[in-house]
Amino acid sequence: MKIKVSRLVAGLAAMAVFLTVLTAAAFCEPAHKLSLTPEEEAYVNGHKSVRIGYVADRIPVSFKDENGEFAGISRYIFDRVSRTIGIDFEYIPLPDGDITYDFLVSEKLDLVSSVEYNKENQNANGILISNPYLSSRKVVVASEGTEFRYDADLSIAISTGSQTIRKVLGAAYPNFSLVDYPSIESCFDAVRSGEADLLMQNQYVVEYWISKPIYEKLKVIPVLGLDDQLCFSAIVAFGDKEGTPAEDGRTLINIINKAIADMSEDEVGSYTIQGIMEYPYRYNFFDFLYRYRVAATLAAVLAAVIIVLVIILLHQRMRLAENKADQKAKNRFLSTMSHEIRTPLNGLLGLNQLMSQKLDDKNALGGYLEQSDATAKYLLSLVNDMLDMSSIQSDRLTLDLHPIDLQLVTDTVNSIAGNAIRQKGLEYNSDAEFLQRYIMGDDVRIQQIILSILDNARKFTPKGSVSLKIRQEDDGRDITTLVEVADTGRGMSEEFQKRIFDAFEQELDTVSKGNQGVGLGLPISRSLARLMGGDITFESSRSSGSVFRFTFKAQPALPDEIEHESSEPKKLSRRVLVAEDNELNAEIIIQLLQENGYDADRAEDGEKALEAFRGSPDGFYGVVLMDLLMPNMNGFEAAEAIRGLEREDAKSVRIIACTANDFDDERAKALESGMDDFVTKPVDIRALIRIIEEI
Repeated sequence: MKIKVSRLVAGLAAMAVFLTVLTAAAFCEPAHKLSLTPEEEAYVNGHKSVRIGYVADRIPVSFKDENGEFAGISRYIFDRVSRTIGIDFEYIPLPDGDITYDFLVSEKLDLVSSVEYNKENQNANGILISNPYLSSRKVVVASEGTEFRYDADLSIAISTGSQTIRKVLGAAYPNFSLVDYPSIESCFDAVRSGEADLLMQNQYVVEYWISKPIYEKLKVIPVLGLDDQLCFSAIVAFGDKEGTPAEDGRTLINIINKAIADMSEDEVGSYTIQGIMEYPYRYNFFDFLYRYRVAATLAAVLAAVIIVLVIILLHQRMRLAENKADQKAKNRFLSTMSHEIRTPLNGLLGLNQLMSQKLDDKNALGGYLEQSDATAKYLLSLVNDMLDMSSIQSDRLTLDLHPIDLQLVTDTVNSIAGNAIRQKGLEYNSDAEFLQRYIMGDDVRIQQIILSILDNARKFTPKGSVSLKIRQEDDGRDITTLVEVADTGRGMSEEFQKRIFDAFEQELDTVSKGNQGVGLGLPISRSLARLMGGDITFESSRSSGSVFRFTFKAQPALPDEIEHESSEPKKLSRRVLVAEDNELNAEIIIQLLQENGYDADRAEDGEKALEAFRGSPDGFYGVVLMDLLMPNMNGFEAAEAIRGLEREDAKSVRIIACTANDFDDERAKALESGMDDFVTKPVDIRALIRIIEEI
């Protein structure tokens, strides 16, 4: 039988028990004075303290905390015992490795904690053991591919200073080979790497370490048959080396046994729960990196993709430079792109160096990671602008016309741009009046143009205000929408106004002000506006700021068309089939989906995706996330094949294209093949989840 240990579930269950027993048990003083013999009374009166050696690496049972103090479940119990018998305990950490009798004598230890309560220790020479003070379980940790069998020839990693454990395990598992490791963590590492097949340890200790992200694929298996012998820790006292217990040791053990008996099971349970909840595994920086290793790898891949795209676009641009005018444009382009790419890449490299120097400073690391994320997003927006310019130059840019709600477009723009403008300390005003709120248009491109103009106003307005005004005119054939953005900024020089719509143009005195951009926003926006039957014009002066006017034409749409598109959809399965041939991309997408509450399976190509869907029960998959370029069968062919299956869910399952090729012809081909929507890589998980939830 396998057990999947969940720290969250265990914590919630522990909390419930803890609240039940807290009032009656936690920090409880003895209900009455212990009944001691005269010899025991004399021992207590004659000893102000006793020295206890404790195991220092068994979190949360017994360990040395960051302040060098004894901590854990055992500490709570020992302090209770100390209060009960009226003797102070002095806690001494035990070293790693085998603990010899001579060492204990030389250290003048009266007691040693966390010793196994078993027949080997009960019959050992020179020691006495108390009754058990803490009950637990022994569990085995193994990799996913390892099966635990009592008669198997397996290697088991152990970390203990007691040779009696070797004897117990050797008798119970004669075919097992026992391998010593210096710490619990090194045992886990050995199992994770395959160096050892198993490790055996206290359940509470395992629950602590299994929460470390790097061990997430290990499984926990209960040990049957040895629970009573292996699941207890006990206190021991030492006599002479020949095996005759010292009389003081026997007396001390008797006192300890009475103090243990004075504690109820509920009280011990409350100490156990408190220890588990107070000392959970806490992530360090390297755990954070491992936990989000996919995102870190994605960032590296994204940077590589950006560099490759830039090289391709540079090459394309250079081939167009066939005369002196083109040569001048090429040089200006290369200079601008060199600055705009090198600057953020230099920032990313610098941030990486700073992070490597601040691994222990979580606050600083958080700030560096936010800056890295913002820089990577800027680089991605740069690539998107370059792709738009490439589409414009090759006459491949098209619009996706469908019924849209201009009020919703305006609300979205106000939310995004308005917050950014106000955060800069500027006043933002928005005023929209519509003759026809519902039109046939491309809401994504309309938002892109308005946001680009508003963002420029924000960048070049050091103080004052930015305003958005929207009006409409109806000439009987078309609805003309006029969008006006006015600012009180620094304005533009007459010389720059002549070339404001040229690609890669920026006013020189603004570049040094920290205003990022490559001069593509307005050229792209004007091309889009003209595709919509409109244009972008402006007025500007150095003394009164700037006013930009964006116009576009559209046909009216019926309100019920909008409502039909947003009506409540059919509930679909939360299991997603991810068709992706690239293993890294698949791991990224699956992990992101799982973190957002979805189950996900992977198919390595289109053919495997078709087989997985065909072999699943009806309605098993609610969504298929389909890469387009895959071996054996591409995404277009796989989508057509799924739609052609003779089963009910083949028509209703939602198929979403997921590709790095963000071109209009690719989108059109995807829809023609039976797909429902289109997302681009790198995947914005929030956008993907919105699409799935809208489905």
